[in-house]
Amino acid sequence: MKKHNHSITTEFILTGFTDEPELKPLLFVVFFAIYLITMVGNLGLVVLIYMERRLHTPMYLFLGNLALMDSCCSCTVTPKMLENFISEYRTISLYECMGQFYFFCIAETVDCFLLAAMAYDRYVAICSPLQYHTRMSMKLCIQITTGTYIFGNVHSIIQVGLLFKLTFCGSHQISHFFCDMFPLYRISCVDPYINELVLHIFTGVILSFTITIVLISYFYILFTIFKMKSKEGRGKALSTCASHFFSVSIFYGSLLFVYTQPSSVKEEDKDIAVAIFYTQVIPLINPFIYSLRNKEVINAVKRIVKNKSQNILK
Repeated sequence: MKKHNHSITTEFILTGFTDEPELKPLLFVVFFAIYLITMVGNLGLVVLIYMERRLHTPMYLFLGNLALMDSCCSCTVTPKMLENFISEYRTISLYECMGQFYFFCIAETVDCFLLAAMAYDRYVAICSPLQYHTRMSMKLCIQITTGTYIFGNVHSIIQVGLLFKLTFCGSHQISHFFCDMFPLYRISCVDPYINELVLHIFTGVILSFTITIVLISYFYILFTIFKMKSKEGRGKALSTCASHFFSVSIFYGSLLFVYTQPSSVKEEDKDIAVAIFYTQVIPLINPFIYSLRNKEVINAVKRIVKNKSQNILK
């Protein structure tokens, strides 16, 4: 904690959503429920894909890793937030803060590339089904997935390294519910110009590249769907694509809103509200959007339940 105006801050206070004590128990219950559902849904999907050999395909390789990263994001941000709802102190050390942001940055970066890879996978499956196994081999998909993790780690190391170059000697209150970059920039004693420049370069490149792939893929997917002769098939395909595109739009839209605006025009309350979407809502709804509407996943669950029931009866 800072001892006087010029001492170096090594501990912060996360102010969170509200200082109203009567709201904190309710918020704790709501976000604890979201956390449990998120972790069970995403980790359950990872285990299901691992156990069921019929799901060992490129699409489910990407989906399993997306679920894993959503779990990583949730367990990086939410436990500390829940602790602060019931704790009087709400403190977080400098190294704990940097560690939290490190894993959060990896999860969000990898998610961006996985969503683009999933969109391209669906484009090949729907628009060029005869070439699918050639263009989307498991070897290529494993290389893509490995590449996203490597790039996610490199990006995170660069951003955290730049954060360590900042000096925090003024206010030690972070106006957020987790350690994010812009709230840290606001309390820095030195000009974070280089940090912001590098952040905007990386964010611009990552989001421009991945969003372009998603938009082009879905454009061709929709073009192919509208050429289908079967109304029933067209309706099902449109329904599935619409739910996927809804999730992708919320994720990319919230990241664009938070990380592409200059810090001089940002509003803390809006940042917190939008951050709830990409740290809480998206990890919560993704496993349901990508699995409950998927017959292969539902059938895999039924087979596992049936086999377990038979083994118990024996």
